[in-house]
Amino acid sequence: MDAFFASVEQRDHPEWWGIPLAVGFDGPRGVVSTASYEARQYHIHSAMAIASAKRLCPFLKIVEPQFERYKEVSRQVHDIFLQYTDLVEPISIDEAFLDVTENKKGLEFARDIAMEIKQKIREKTQLTASAGVSYNKLLAKIASDYRKPDGLFVVHPDKALDFIAELPVEDFWGVGPKTAQKMHQMGIINGQQLRAVSRSYLMQVFGKAGSLYYDFARGIDNRPVVVEHERKSVGCEQTFLTDISLRSTVLIELYHMVLELTERIKKSGFEGRTLTLKVKFHDFTQITRSLTQGKQLHTKEEILPLAKQLLWEVDYERNPIRLLGLSVSNPANDKDWADSRPRWVEGMLDFKGFL
Repeated sequence: MDAFFASVEQRDHPEWWGIPLAVGFDGPRGVVSTASYEARQYHIHSAMAIASAKRLCPFLKIVEPQFERYKEVSRQVHDIFLQYTDLVEPISIDEAFLDVTENKKGLEFARDIAMEIKQKIREKTQLTASAGVSYNKLLAKIASDYRKPDGLFVVHPDKALDFIAELPVEDFWGVGPKTAQKMHQMGIINGQQLRAVSRSYLMQVFGKAGSLYYDFARGIDNRPVVVEHERKSVGCEQTFLTDISLRSTVLIELYHMVLELTERIKKSGFEGRTLTLKVKFHDFTQITRSLTQGKQLHTKEEILPLAKQLLWEVDYERNPIRLLGLSVSNPANDKDWADSRPRWVEGMLDFKGFL
């Protein structure tokens, strides 16, 4: 989330404009969902504990999230996207890819489309958006992080390889902190150094992802904009106000979580065969345990015994639990997206961070 929640709150409450603001639950286990740009000057960022954020900025304004309001604004923005193309792939509530190779307005240049969309977003919502323009998802997403807020950055095909060569490996899609650390140990700091490594060696070290990194270093990303994503899982989790270790307490919380999970399964119509238990302990270490059945999991009677079986393997009496999570995954028709046959697209926009 790129200051979206915070910016909606500042728009709706002018008295909060220009002050450090964070959206999140103001409690002992609360975390920052979104930090305003004023708060970011104090090094406050999303996923940071509220308590830590307050220490960095004692006069930080904490606002509880209004998710229905954010969804309403997001729908307004997506309605604008659909005026230009039906090929819109939402990534989150405030980000989407648009394939404008063929667009409804008949505009020749993707940059012009991005400028028009930015203007319409401002007029409709009184918010601003940042956009990245390029010929594939990888570069459009990276470009969307440049020149914010209210930015527009274009990566032209003729300049893509030079642009990639200077990119830190942390900016590449799919390269998280652990992967970046491994690359640094290999002497790979930027795109140019990544490009010098063979595909076979990258796959030897990183598995299937190594092949993607090899292509990304060369500006190759054939993934199309996917209008409808197949749901892969349904889940829920709960962070507790105080750590729990008493067996009766843990079982009660697990029971309530099973009830919530079955309700979500019912509403979504999802069918999955694998139940996964997620446990985060008091010291922030985390484990997951899974069981796969030969049938779809729908009801409390089917899920609760499996959840208890998974919990039995967890030593929570000596390691109090901070967070519990349950999810159902592995639908019968699940397919690996990487095995599909993608098509190349030449006009791609990534809109990120409606301010």
